[in-house]
Formats: sequence, C-alpha cells, structure tokens
Amino acid sequence: MNSSSYCQDASVYYDNLAVKLVSARNFSEAMDLFNKSLDQDKTNVNAWIHKGNAEKAMRDYNASIRSFDQATILDGKNAPAWSALSDAYSSVKDYANATAAAAQLASLDPKNKAYWLKKGTLLQMQGDFGNATADLDRAITIDPKYKDALYRKALSELSANNTSQTIKLLDRVIAIDGKYKLAYNAKGQALEMQGDYEGAIEAYDGALAIDAKWTLPLTNKMHALLAAGRQKEAVDILLRI
Repeated sequence: MNSSSYCQDASVYYDNLAVKLVSARNFSEAMDLFNKSLDQDKTNVNAWIHKGNAEKAMRDYNASIRSFDQATILDGKNAPAWSALSDAYSSVKDYANATAAAAQLASLDPKNKAYWLKKGTLLQMQGDFGNATADLDRAITIDPKYKDALYRKALSELSANNTSQTIKLLDRVIAIDGKYKLAYNAKGQALEMQGDYEGAIEAYDGALAIDAKWTLPLTNKMHALLAAGRQKEAVDILLRI
C-alpha cells in the first residue's frame, strides 16, 4: 500500500470513529478525530461534511459554514454539502447566502422537488414572494400533491392579498392531509382578511382540534371572536392564554 492510500484509509477510519462519537454526543473527542482525519487527507469531503454537522450541533455555526464550504470547493456536485451549507447559513439568518447555496443544490438535480421547496422557502424569508412562487411552482409541477409546496405558495398568495387563491390552495393541502394544522391557521387568516370571521373561527378550531396546545390559532381565534362581536368568548380565551 502506498503512502497516499494509507493516508486516505486512515482518514476514513478516523472520520468513522468521530461520527460514532457525535452520535453519542461526545463532541470534544469527535472534533479531535475529525481533525486527525483531515490531517491525513484534507480532500476527504465526507469528513468535512461530518465535521460541519458536528460543529452545527454544537451551535458553532460559523465554523460549520467553513467546513461545508470547504466540502463544496472540493466537490462542487456534492448535494449533501450544498444542502448543509444552505442550512448553516440559515442558522445565522444569512438568507442571501443560504439561497445561493440552495440554488446550486437545485441546479444539480432540477427534478428534486425538495430542492425547489428549500429555495422557494428561503426567498419567502427574504420577502421575495414573486421569485419564491416560481420555485414553488416548479416543485408542484414535479408533484402536484406536494403539500408543503402548496402551503408555501398559499403564503405567497396571502402576502399579495390574493385571499381567494390562498384558500383554494389551502383547501388542496387539507384534502391531501387533513392533519396539516398550518393550513387551517393560514386559512383562518385569509378568511379574516375577507371579513368572514365565523369562517375564520371555524378554521382556527380546525387547527386547535389537531393541536390544542398551539397558541397561535388560539390567539387568532380570540381576535376573530372580537371582530365578530363575540366578546365574552374572546375574553374567556384571553384568560386562558
């Protein structure tokens, strides 16, 4: 075995041991082993990714970004590296760079609906609902029953005050998954914007039937009750929150 092969094998060995230590949440020793792995072979892309995952788990987000970035430099077609880099940037609320990484991810596999959802969601977080909708439409074209993309597109429509289209999309989500509590809450908001307070209350009740401890639809229901002139019921909720 030549020295290059030996170093590569040693790098893989140390990386595998480090991953096991991370699973046991022994981060200190794991980081030592990741460093040993990379000392043996700095081109070990998996070691860079695994090290970045450990750093992210330790909330050392800037370090994880450096590790994931190094992985993408070594292998620009490595989807897990681009996905992890996007998530790490999101952790520090750097949504511009998170979106750029997600764009690279989507370019690697344009038929992967989850990649378009990731990019579209990140664009929404920056207030770019128009471009977000284009990406979400790509995901929906791939899978017309992709409930998460349909829900996200409904949020874009809601932001533009297109409440009728919002409700249509959310009804599609609920038809696919009757336990999708986020869709009920968003539908309630759309109905409130239309002035249909009783309908909104019913939608919020749908969310609460799924998750009785979720305070957001409960608070929203209180406001809808007030708007509907049902003050006593609204006060009862206020006393419970």
